[in-house]
Amino acid sequence: MQQFQNAKSGDIVLSLADRIIENRAYLSEIDGKIGDGDHGVNMAKGFGMAAERIKGADMSLAEALDTLGTVLMTEIGGSMGPLYGVMFTQFAETIEKSDRIDAATFSAMLHNGLDGIQAIGSAKVGDKTLLDTLVPAIDAFDTAIAGGKSFSEALQALVAAAEAGRDSTRDLVAKIGRASRLGERSLGVLDAGATSCALILKSLAGGVETRLQPA
Repeated sequence: MQQFQNAKSGDIVLSLADRIIENRAYLSEIDGKIGDGDHGVNMAKGFGMAAERIKGADMSLAEALDTLGTVLMTEIGGSMGPLYGVMFTQFAETIEKSDRIDAATFSAMLHNGLDGIQAIGSAKVGDKTLLDTLVPAIDAFDTAIAGGKSFSEALQALVAAAEAGRDSTRDLVAKIGRASRLGERSLGVLDAGATSCALILKSLAGGVETRLQPA
């Protein structure tokens, strides 16, 4: 069974912040087609602020996730700050007492993050939101583990499903948020939240995979 250490894994969150900052213009460009056009700017601001607090602090993954979640919830505007903020703080709470994180703990972390988002929002799969990325990604991870795949293989399944979920939003009509006012005109465009969620999950999975060790 594969697992990784919680301690000294805070750099995973720094890499995650780098991916969001790198894609700031792209995320805002997507958002500008059917939304406010500020998704990338707000995300990059929040992730950048959190990264400054994490750098050089030798944090555990739980501590770094909590730092990120707190910044997003308390210091970033827009709809995505609270949603991602609660997701990351729920991630942190799930693993804070775990010295080593195995696939079962990682799955619990993902589910608790999803529960947090669903507790404060009304979106569901098919509404053209980040849930169209997150839900199938979690399902794919769980299915892979249940089918006897390794932690590493399950992470790869998670990323593939996240990217397929992101791409599926191009063919959906927005039901939630500003984009929902466009109705059918929201077709043909990726959802910015689904796109940033795919970036987050890919970076998170990559960071974990490089740290996996046999139990």
